[in-house]
Amino acid sequence: MISQLNVRQATEQKEEALSPCAAKSRLSRGRLKYEEPCPIRTAFQRDRDRIIHGKAFRRLKHKTQVFIAPLGDHFVTRLTHTLEVSQIARTVCRALNLNEDLTEAIALGHDLGHTPFGHVGEEVLNELYAPGFRHNEQSLRVVDLLENDSQGLNLTWEVKDGILNHSKERADILEESSGKAGTLEGQVCKIADAIAYINHDIGDAIRAGIITEGDLPLTAIRVLGNSHGERINTMVCDIIEYSWAAREENAIASPAISMSPHVLEATNTLRDFLFERVYNLQAAQAEAEKAREVVRRLYTYFVEHEDSLPPEYRSYGEETERRVVDYIAGMTDQYALRLVNEL
Repeated sequence: MISQLNVRQATEQKEEALSPCAAKSRLSRGRLKYEEPCPIRTAFQRDRDRIIHGKAFRRLKHKTQVFIAPLGDHFVTRLTHTLEVSQIARTVCRALNLNEDLTEAIALGHDLGHTPFGHVGEEVLNELYAPGFRHNEQSLRVVDLLENDSQGLNLTWEVKDGILNHSKERADILEESSGKAGTLEGQVCKIADAIAYINHDIGDAIRAGIITEGDLPLTAIRVLGNSHGERINTMVCDIIEYSWAAREENAIASPAISMSPHVLEATNTLRDFLFERVYNLQAAQAEAEKAREVVRRLYTYFVEHEDSLPPEYRSYGEETERRVVDYIAGMTDQYALRLVNEL
């Protein structure tokens, strides 16, 4: 019997060699509903697998990152973004001797609640739905309720905390006003998310002909590097070096995952450049307005025709608007476009 081989226990024992600041799966705060431990996987490994096998994770491949329903094969989607975040976060955690399994689960689940049409869809639902809408809160709702035939995935506290607190404001990639993760692994995912999207959004904008490499601000490029790979390497190495206290055996009580001031400044400069030259570009805004109208029409229609919602979105006792938001937030770009045409 595999349960007698102590596979999970052996992995948990290996975790004892991690940094004193690392989250240990056997010490997890647990799940909302108790479950017998898996004989093979730790609690965080189990969470990772549940996320990967969920429907919401599969739909990420057809959700926009920046460009709305792009025709090219090489534009970034929510799925490829998610995988890049996972790779960066795991690299940092491995170097700092933190828990890779936990950071991988958080990274893979962090954008499950993102709307179609990227942040444009998020903005519209936030305007239409009175209580407000934020994709990180929706991601938590997906794993707590909507997935698994409205039973939720019953994930551990640490993974859900990282998912909820990965989001950040525009001003600074390390901004904590939107929440700070309770684990260092969650903090790693938050900064890995910013590294991933800043760099791949530059690549997509160049691919789309909106900017060229020569347009990038020199003050940032001199610090970070001239190529996609150089910039990511600079950022990742800087985080590891600046956050090294998290690895040490005599680590301080609450070390921070951060960047050195000059690399952080250069990274925020690139982020500001993207807002000015890509995200807020007039041509992009014209396309974004079309997406806004699609979301508005879908919201209005389903609020007025609740019986047209799929059965699974009528099975739990909440107000119509909440059900409609759940349905629209789960749509892919193509599905939303196709559905609004049909309606």
